[in-house]
Amino acid sequence: MDPIRGRLAAASPVRWTRAHPFAADSLLALLLAGVSLVPLWVGSNGHEHNTPSPIAIGMVLLINLPLAWRRRYPLLVGPLVAAASIAYGIAPYPDLGAPVPLGALVAFYTTMAYCSRRTATLIAAGAGAAALAGMLLPVTDADPVDFAFAGLLLGSTWALGDSARSRRAYTAELEARAERLERERELEASRAAAEERARIARELHDVVAHHVSIMVVQAEAGPVVVERDPKTAAQAFDSIGAIGRQALGEMRRLLGVLRSGEGRAAPSLAPQPGLEQLPALVEQVRQAGLEAKLEVEGEPRPLPPGMDLSAYRIVQEALTNAVRHAGAGTAKVLVRYGDGDVRLEIRDHGMGPCNDNHAGHGLVGMRERVNLYGGDLAAGPHPDGGFAVAARLPLPSG
Repeated sequence: MDPIRGRLAAASPVRWTRAHPFAADSLLALLLAGVSLVPLWVGSNGHEHNTPSPIAIGMVLLINLPLAWRRRYPLLVGPLVAAASIAYGIAPYPDLGAPVPLGALVAFYTTMAYCSRRTATLIAAGAGAAALAGMLLPVTDADPVDFAFAGLLLGSTWALGDSARSRRAYTAELEARAERLERERELEASRAAAEERARIARELHDVVAHHVSIMVVQAEAGPVVVERDPKTAAQAFDSIGAIGRQALGEMRRLLGVLRSGEGRAAPSLAPQPGLEQLPALVEQVRQAGLEAKLEVEGEPRPLPPGMDLSAYRIVQEALTNAVRHAGAGTAKVLVRYGDGDVRLEIRDHGMGPCNDNHAGHGLVGMRERVNLYGGDLAAGPHPDGGFAVAARLPLPSG
């Protein structure tokens, strides 16, 4: 527990510093100002000086306090602190404890870290030349050790600032790349959903067209049948009403799909499959190399044509994913007819979809079809191994 608490305690100030940069820089400026003011009263031998000059105090404050704005205005704070540092070094005031004041080093580091490399290089050359010229003046009384120490400090500070700038640029590039990939992933998902909606719309169009064709044929034959066999005519009109209600339901779903995405491809004229064609589908899958088995529980019943088509497509997509992406050897399809719904369970013994760019489109299509009828879909690894798809389609009441 102690190491964990220690890491949390250490991480908390870092998070606060990143969240409140101006407050952190203000505290740093006040701390450096306090440390730099001490030599004005206490000499290197520990004895107290006379009261320092107000100009000296003002120059020390000018070296340190502007650091509160160092990240906001690095090109303004840097020259200001450098000029104050050089002026203080030339003036006959007590040494601040190092050939280069701490405030000047922080300002120099900030300029190297927050400016472009070209600008930072020019500023570094100018700062080095200005520091050298200032230390060459006789009044500074600088010796070779001071020159070497000042050069080491400036060089190390430049290296740290350049490294921080490169690291921040690299992090920004990674974040931008992650955002770009996220946008591309969202666009790909939207495109896949739109393609599935368009395909569903084309299939529902065929179902509705079939219903309307039957209604037209029965309606045209209605006057003749009424005269010859009124009882049969009544049954025909009942059939027209039932088919019309089914067509209206499919039309509503078709319009719902078209509101989300409008398909441009022409509708197919081929008959649309349903759950009755599952044995043929399973046989095709066997021929493709996947040992598939079909089981039916409950009493099979006629489903609304659109729902029957969607159920078939869900099974088809699941088996297609198993053949192409799961690396499975066996698969099982279970169709369970309940009192108020029909459930589909497709499980393979492979690794499941391994590439979202391929298998993900099939899952999108399944979800769109299930949502069309207010059902539920679950797809993912099975606890006993393999990949499973479970769909529930509620049957219309009445």
